[in-house]
Amino acid sequence: MKKRHEQKLIIASIFLLLAFNMPLMLLFDSASSVAGIPIIYVYFFSIWLFSILISLLVVKRYYE
Repeated sequence: MKKRHEQKLIIASIFLLLAFNMPLMLLFDSASSVAGIPIIYVYFFSIWLFSILISLLVVKRYYE
């Protein structure tokens, strides 16, 4: 894997560090829900799914 593709994964890791930071997560901690699921769970699992898809895309596309 080339250096620039490793940098994409590092940027994704930094994004995850910021996205799972407690002050940002507390913004989504409310009593409202989406389809019966609390918003904080929707936020948490959507960020998690997004990170898996981005990592998979980078690794599959640029693996040498």
